[in-house]
Amino acid sequence: MKDARRLSRRSERSERRLFLADGPKAVEGALERDGCLVEVFAAPEAHLAHPHLLAACEAAGVPWTLVEHRGIEALSDAVSPAGVVGVCRLLDRPLADVLTPPVGQERRLVALCADVRDPGNAGTVVRCADAAGADAVVLAGSSVDLHNPKTVRASVGSVFHLPVALEPDPLAAVRAAQAAGLTVLAADGAGEVDLFEADELLARPTAWLFGNEAWGLPEELAAAADHRVSIPIHGRAESLNLATAAALCLYASARAQRA
Repeated sequence: MKDARRLSRRSERSERRLFLADGPKAVEGALERDGCLVEVFAAPEAHLAHPHLLAACEAAGVPWTLVEHRGIEALSDAVSPAGVVGVCRLLDRPLADVLTPPVGQERRLVALCADVRDPGNAGTVVRCADAAGADAVVLAGSSVDLHNPKTVRASVGSVFHLPVALEPDPLAAVRAAQAAGLTVLAADGAGEVDLFEADELLARPTAWLFGNEAWGLPEELAAAADHRVSIPIHGRAESLNLATAAALCLYASARAQRA
């Protein structure tokens, strides 16, 4: 338990290549990835409420340890812990790996996030990308840690469903996506292309580029994209938040690519 509690620190996660997955959905998602789930801690009530998880862990040879509820509270930063916490191996993969499709396939849709600082937003973008059928997510620059407990929880298990890369240089991520044959579209309120009039463009293999929650995309990075795309605002709202904008853009591409 003491070893697991230390994984709340990013430095500890990086050093040990382990992180905490809080909640039954996260543990269920971790079980779907071979070798990802290392151990599970469960409070008595969760032990009784999730017999299928216990059976799946036993079948996979993953230790399941009963602990007092206060032990779960020490591992979880949630206001109301769900009672199940898994210790997992880190999920990040090299950028070249996530942009290279399996043999006989192609990458059609990627979400590229630059300097996204809020873990809730990052996790929600991963969830939206998963729901829209995207092939991968890239967290670039000084983006929040993919394995932050809030990021994992906000993804509701989606961090386990699709490959995610971490890239320190956002511009390098843009160039790599272009080299992989993806058209990079910058989500930009001042963009020259209207999202609702861009079906021909959206039907191409695409990497959507999203910026920081507060200040958006730096000019240099937006200029490196192939096109800047704006979401029309018909009411009086000044703008859309990152997660909402990402959902609209990713689903617009998903619709156009499946037309």
